[in-house]
Amino acid sequence: MSVPVTFLLLWGLSLSPVAEAAIFVETRPNLWAEAESLLEPWANVTLTCQARLPTSGLQLFKDGVVQEHVHLDGITMEHRFPLGAVTADTRGLYRCRCAIGKTWTELSNLVEVTGAETLPPPQLSSKPVPWVTPGLKTTLLCQGGLRGVTFLLRRKGDDQFQEVAEAPQGVEATFPVHQAGNYSCSYRTHAAGTPSEPSATVTIQELASPPPPRLSVHGESAEVLRVGAKTSLVCVGPLDSGMEFELRHGDKVLNVERWSTNPDRVVFKLDSLAPGDGGLYTCRYHLHGEDMPWSQDSAPVELLLSDETLPAPELSAASATPFNAPHAMVQMRCRAPRDGLRFALVREDSYRRQVVDLQSPAGSEAVVELVDLSPLDGSNYSCIYADTAPPFAGSAPSPRLELSLNGPLPKPQLRPLWSGAVSPGRDAILRCEIPLRRVPHITFELLQEGEVVATSYSSEDLVLTYVGPQHAGNYRCRYSSRPFVSDLSDPVELQVAGH
Repeated sequence: MSVPVTFLLLWGLSLSPVAEAAIFVETRPNLWAEAESLLEPWANVTLTCQARLPTSGLQLFKDGVVQEHVHLDGITMEHRFPLGAVTADTRGLYRCRCAIGKTWTELSNLVEVTGAETLPPPQLSSKPVPWVTPGLKTTLLCQGGLRGVTFLLRRKGDDQFQEVAEAPQGVEATFPVHQAGNYSCSYRTHAAGTPSEPSATVTIQELASPPPPRLSVHGESAEVLRVGAKTSLVCVGPLDSGMEFELRHGDKVLNVERWSTNPDRVVFKLDSLAPGDGGLYTCRYHLHGEDMPWSQDSAPVELLLSDETLPAPELSAASATPFNAPHAMVQMRCRAPRDGLRFALVREDSYRRQVVDLQSPAGSEAVVELVDLSPLDGSNYSCIYADTAPPFAGSAPSPRLELSLNGPLPKPQLRPLWSGAVSPGRDAILRCEIPLRRVPHITFELLQEGEVVATSYSSEDLVLTYVGPQHAGNYRCRYSSRPFVSDLSDPVELQVAGH
C-alpha cells in the first residue's frame, strides 16, 4: 500500500510543496525467514519483519490469524519473531504488518514455512515488461522467502540453459533476459541440496518493435467538438520511464504543446482546433537512445469537428419492445439533408458527455442500435454530422432526445474461482458477473452480512486476501454506476479448510 507523504512529516521530515503533492511512500513491510543453518533450513527458523517507516508496533499473522502482537517502548525498523524448530503447530503461511500512528500498514509479502524436505516454490516476475526488444533491458526477478539461498533460472526446452545467482544477504535474485522463452526459477539452500519446487512459468516474447501505447481523449476513443475548441489527448506507454512520445494526425507528425504528470505518459494539448483538424489521431513511442525503433501505433482516437453552419439533423428513437423488458433494444435514427457525411451519436448527462457511435453511411441516415438496455442507458441523446472533405462544414446538434428507462439494474451473479474449501493463508477470488455490455465508470462491491469487504473499480474479480477462519460465511456482490445500484447477487458460501 502506498500512503501520502504526510507520514514522512510525522517523523520530522519535510519536502517542497510540489513534492508533497506528488510523492507517495510505500509502507508495505518485508517479511523473510532466516535459518540458523541452511544445511537444515527448518531446524531453527526466525521470521524477520522489516518496516518501511519507523514503527513501535508489529503483528505477525499465520494462516490469516494474528499470532503475536508486539508493542515497543521505542521505535524500530525491523523485528525478529523466533519460531525455533518447525513443527505441525508452526507450519503455515505467514505475513506481518506495522503500526503507523493509529493505523496499520497493509500485510507484507507471504512467507511459507513447511518444515518439509521439499522447499516451497519462489515467485518469478518480469521487470519492467514480459518482452524483449532492441534497446530494452528486461529482467526476471525470482523471489523466495528464505534468506541466503542460491537461485536457479531455467528456460523450458533448453537443457543447456541455467543461470545461477547467490543471495547471501537477500531473498531474491535478478536475471537479465535476452531471449524469448518460457522461464521458471527455483532455489537451493546449499550446493548439494535439492532445488525447491519451481515457480510458475513466465513467458517472455521477442518483439521486433515495442507494443502499442494507449491513446484516449478524456478517457474515451472519440470526441465531438466545435471548431475553435481545445482538447487534450493522453498517450500511455507500457513502461515506467525511458520513452519518447510522438502524436500524429494521419501521417503528419504534430509539434504541439505537451506535459506529463507520470513518466509512463504524456498529455498532448490541442488548442484552437481548425477545420480540417478532425479525423484520426495516433501516438507511438521509442526508447531513449539513438536509432531506437518506434513502437506500433496506438489504436486511433477520432475527433469530429463541426462549425455548426449546417442545419441540425433529426434524431428519433423506435423500439419493438418496452424499454424495461429483458434484452430490450432501441434504434436511434439520425437524418441529414444529404449523403456522404460523418455522423456521431452523443449521450450527455450531468457528469459526462460521451460519443456512443460514429458512422459514415452510404445514404443520409445513420442507424445506431442500443441493445440490452438498462437504466444506465437512460440519458439525453443528440446527434451531429460533418463533412470530412473541404470545406469541412458541420451541423448544429439535433434537439436532445431523452431516453428514460425504469426498473432495477439486472442482478449480478457471484461465482467463486476455486473449488472446495479455501486453504488458510491463501487468497480467495470471487467474480461478480453482470449481463450488461455498456457500463461506464462501474464499481463492484463484495459484501458479507451487509458489510462491504472488498471493492474493485474496473475488474469483476473481487479478492479476499490472506483468508483465515474469520472469512468463512456467505458473500454477495453488487455493482453500481452513478446514480444506480444493482440488487445483491445470490449468496456464495466460503468455507475455510480445517475450520
